[in-house]
Amino acid sequence: MNTPTIETQRLILRKFTESDIEALYSLLKDEEVNTFLPWFPVKSVDEARLFFEERYAAKYIQPQGYAYAICLKKDKNLIGYMNIDMEEHHDFGYGLRKEFWHQGIVTEAGKAVIAQVRKDGLPYITATHDRNNPRSGGVMKNVGMIYQYSYEEQWQPKDLLVTFRMYQLNLDGKSDRVYKKYWDHSSVHFIEANV
Repeated sequence: MNTPTIETQRLILRKFTESDIEALYSLLKDEEVNTFLPWFPVKSVDEARLFFEERYAAKYIQPQGYAYAICLKKDKNLIGYMNIDMEEHHDFGYGLRKEFWHQGIVTEAGKAVIAQVRKDGLPYITATHDRNNPRSGGVMKNVGMIYQYSYEEQWQPKDLLVTFRMYQLNLDGKSDRVYKKYWDHSSVHFIEANV
């Protein structure tokens, strides 16, 4: 059950392996790709290897984990990543090489991964995006997530004050559930109109 491989029309979603570290490095070192992500771009293959070990290899030994390499079916090349955390927030996250932006790839991968976690019984997922990155919010809407609220956070390790928008998708039919921890932990929180 741990990170089952998923195929879509254009993609293969599978576990990361050691052989992906070079491709992961090229993705993680790109400053534009990493603008709205919490970590700084990596500076070396060794940093990419550490990222792999901490964020992927460690997850794969858990009983349930969803940490995917997004690969093109036509050539098997790694072009991005997608994960859903098993912590309380069940955060849905993703990144994609910029030459593949605006082609619906993250939406295609996201719908497939969400179908898998729904089948596996996950009750809900959440996702947040920087208000200055509305395209990420577009992906969240495209996979069926619903805007809940906005909040400010001093984002680490970049140490930036960011206004986040929080989206949620309830997978178990409890449509009135809202994950409130970000709201409760932020002294500045509000609901925006027309998001």
